[in-house]
Amino acid sequence: MPRLFVAIDLPERIKDDITATYVALPGARWVDEAHLHLTLRFIGEVPGDVADRIAASLRSITGPSFSLTMKNVGFFPPRREPRILWAGVTESEELMRLQARIERMLTSIGIDPDARKFHAHVTVARLNGTHPHKVAQYVTHNSLFATEQFSVEAFHLYSSFLRKEGALHEKIASYMLEKQ
Repeated sequence: MPRLFVAIDLPERIKDDITATYVALPGARWVDEAHLHLTLRFIGEVPGDVADRIAASLRSITGPSFSLTMKNVGFFPPRREPRILWAGVTESEELMRLQARIERMLTSIGIDPDARKFHAHVTVARLNGTHPHKVAQYVTHNSLFATEQFSVEAFHLYSSFLRKEGALHEKIASYMLEKQ
């Protein structure tokens, strides 16, 4: 069964800015630059016929293209042992509207609603036993992290295959936004 998610791709220059923050951090498994993306909705495993229905239904989503800026770094969960390092995104009404449209469309075709509130971010590392003090140092050192603005002109449906050496992502379909 395919394991699906909907995401925005990042330009290479933005990926370069993100990977420039990567440092030796015990227990951190940094996301390969090729796999950096902004997830709009993780769907999970679905049968092939449902995957086809999702791919077709996403075509109905319209909206204007918009710009984003990556800013700040942080970690999840916020008040427990850090498990994920992330790069944040500046507030964007257009991004929130696009994500809400995707969520509504998915639930309308029978996909369970996402139980978690959407938090726009790019996962940069998965942590395994990294000391919270080291995570705090990373966050402090990168507290002024920001990229230049970039244009979002499409979103994509991906399939993810879990492997021992990390996930392999395959783009299934792309959906263009309206040019501004």
